[in-house]
Amino acid sequence: MLQRLTLILALVAAPAVSETVNGLRTADEFDGITPEADRSVALFEEVLKVVEHPRCLNCHPVGDTPLQGDAMDPHQPPVVRGAADFGADGMYCTTCHGTANVAYVTGEGSIPGHEPWQLAPLSMGWVGLSGAEICAQLKDPERNGNRDLAALHEHMAEDGLVGWGWHPGAGRTPAPGTQEVFGTLVAAWIDTGAACPAG
Repeated sequence: MLQRLTLILALVAAPAVSETVNGLRTADEFDGITPEADRSVALFEEVLKVVEHPRCLNCHPVGDTPLQGDAMDPHQPPVVRGAADFGADGMYCTTCHGTANVAYVTGEGSIPGHEPWQLAPLSMGWVGLSGAEICAQLKDPERNGNRDLAALHEHMAEDGLVGWGWHPGAGRTPAPGTQEVFGTLVAAWIDTGAACPAG
């Protein structure tokens, strides 16, 4: 009886088993990294697996042309950002992109959709930037939509357009992990000091 009780207590006290979810490590997998600043950088580098994925980069271009597909090709038909990041007058994003993904009637693939559908502001263009540059940009309220770290976490962990990256419709590879795992990684990065990788 004593041995059984000891085994039960050991199982209850055992730490949760960490696991990788769809190619994205969970935040608890970084708990053993010290000092805390090193853990924070490691967490951010895991966050980058999502941020640098085509599902995110396609809508975070550094210019006026959105990208599309896993190969990040220029958008076809040709479109431009427009003054409000919704496309040019007469050719808004919503001309083709509705409130939800729409599967092609013939052939494979789909037209992506979400409400709203738009590009990230030019100040949040990521294509071609280093991890250190993206990190600094994310933390800068003058470039990130006037968000503090708590608002940045809320945007990444709960925003529906961000969440679309894990449900992109037929013909596109989802972002690694899940939005929930991504949100916990961002929270852990912030909680450990929101350190950025070296240049």
